[in-house]
Amino acid sequence: MIITRKALPRRTFLRGVGATLALPLLDAMIPAATVLAKTAAEPVRRLGFVFMPMGCDITRWTPPGEKLDELSPILKSLAPVRDHVSVLSNLELRNAYPGTHATSNSSFLSAATAKLTESSDYYLATTVDQVAAKQIGQGTQLPSLEMSMDLLQTVGQCDNGYACVYQNNLSWSSPTTPLPAEAHPRIVFETLFGEGGSMAERRAALRKKASLLDSFNGEIARLQRKLGPGDRARVSQYLDTIREVERRIQKAEADAVGNPLPDLDRPVGVPAAYPDHARLMFDLQVLALQGDITRVITFQLARETSNRTYPEAGVSDPHHPLTHHGNDPEKIARMAKINAFHVSLFAEFVAKLKATPEGHGSLLDHSLYLYGSGMGNPNVHDHTNLPIIVAGGAAGGMKGGRHIRFNKPTPLANLHLTLLDKVGVHIDRFADSQGKVNQLFEPLSV
Repeated sequence: MIITRKALPRRTFLRGVGATLALPLLDAMIPAATVLAKTAAEPVRRLGFVFMPMGCDITRWTPPGEKLDELSPILKSLAPVRDHVSVLSNLELRNAYPGTHATSNSSFLSAATAKLTESSDYYLATTVDQVAAKQIGQGTQLPSLEMSMDLLQTVGQCDNGYACVYQNNLSWSSPTTPLPAEAHPRIVFETLFGEGGSMAERRAALRKKASLLDSFNGEIARLQRKLGPGDRARVSQYLDTIREVERRIQKAEADAVGNPLPDLDRPVGVPAAYPDHARLMFDLQVLALQGDITRVITFQLARETSNRTYPEAGVSDPHHPLTHHGNDPEKIARMAKINAFHVSLFAEFVAKLKATPEGHGSLLDHSLYLYGSGMGNPNVHDHTNLPIIVAGGAAGGMKGGRHIRFNKPTPLANLHLTLLDKVGVHIDRFADSQGKVNQLFEPLSV
């Protein structure tokens, strides 16, 4: 790479051995001798979705008032970032009926009806993330990034006559093209930072170095000499984060060597503890957004019908059976602990986005994330009053710290349409949308 006194292009990369490194947004990317040179670099807009399986206990989810001054038991972990999130009540997915786990997953981002089939003639719709990726994702290394926590190898029929493809995939680039999600942090890491050749060739090249970043040492040194103090600090922080993420991946792979009984839902070589794995996947999202490697991300915290247990949250029962609680108060309470645990991981991620400077604000200011489920009350498999959170977007005008209750059941597609609009993707309709959710971007009355 050649560094000159001219402004760096936004799409500046460092080249290493079998790897490429995108840079975060730097002030040096603003042309010199212009009015813009006196301002921080202009950020881009990002859109992300995090899927929580099998609904929740809505009584412990719903905030008591219009403001988030008081948080419900499940949402308490959002307290440090409450001013950057809004909770939305009374959203629904009518096209998810007749009410199954397969349709809960498949309709979350499509708001469409899945074709009832056990075979390969499945049919859904293009999902909202891919609508965005076709416009805001074309200028990046990856138009979109699909991630999950489970190793999904099931095929055939998974749920009441629906093919497993509907539960395995959140993202569809067309009605007949599901996009598989990746659960292995090493593969995601190499997807973000690998360059050229097959996966085996890239790994062989990287094994010649102790760390991926070691192959960039000369390039990094030359770059740092050309940057101002603020940009040097940003680059150093970014590189430190990459090195720490890589170290955690290496440790997980080393630990897996001596594990004779791996979790069948967990790829070999990922952290043994669910929260460690989830945090690593969230940290990879931060790096992907910060380096502008992608601007559209989907992440499935667990698949529908997951029987994963959560000892870290004090729950030894498998998740799926707890959701069919038959109104047993003890089972509902344990299910709510899982709900709260999932939200706490998302809250940590939102806090990291908030703590990552970019331009005049933070990475959180220039991102919008939707967190939620395609199911409301899992005991009866309904798709009304969905648990939904929207985080970020202050630079785009979103007002946080609010609980928005719609007066009547409102299509989740209305929210999808609004989020698309706020990241610069302007379309008239999405699925069964009836219009944009204007309340999301209006000030909260006091």
